[in-house]
Amino acid sequence: MPNRTLLIAGNWKMNNDVAEAAKLADELAQALPEVPAGVEVLVCPPTIDFTTVHDRIQAAPIALGAQNVYWEAKGAFTGECNCASLKELGVEYVILGHSERRQYFGETDETVNKKVCKVLAEGLKPIICVGEKLSEKQMGITEEIVCLQTKAALHGVSRTQLDEVVIAYEPIWAIGTGMTATPEDANQTIRAIRNAIRGVYG
Repeated sequence: MPNRTLLIAGNWKMNNDVAEAAKLADELAQALPEVPAGVEVLVCPPTIDFTTVHDRIQAAPIALGAQNVYWEAKGAFTGECNCASLKELGVEYVILGHSERRQYFGETDETVNKKVCKVLAEGLKPIICVGEKLSEKQMGITEEIVCLQTKAALHGVSRTQLDEVVIAYEPIWAIGTGMTATPEDANQTIRAIRNAIRGVYG
């Protein structure tokens, strides 16, 4: 895998209160005084834990990520958070289009694209999640769905900006079902995603 960085990201979802987050961040920082070349480690805690976690990992080779963001800079958007605030808190990465956001909160390809473009414009790195529903998997259209999601998410993204983008295969059908994609299935889908990107960007 020439010139490819291995990103190990932990999404804490809606887990860990402030005290638990502090304990976990301390343990991670102590366990990872350094990481091998070509490897990045990232944690994405709940928003309320950002400051606590940031203060405990900043001396370690661990980056801070957010689980979501809104594309507007400010306004009457109750419950949302903007990119500027995330940057101020030390966030470097933002997860966008996570399967749970799509499944439970109505995230669409259009809203994911708006967030991707805003995140890149603000100097943050998007982790774009793509994945198919169970019905789509059963119909055998996994590759078509994830490639369409990928292309939609990257609409308006330049070749230069693409270097800052991470794409993660996250099948929606794996939420709470106990089912997981096999390594073979995942690798086949990832190859299809890479081919789709190559077709657009070369």
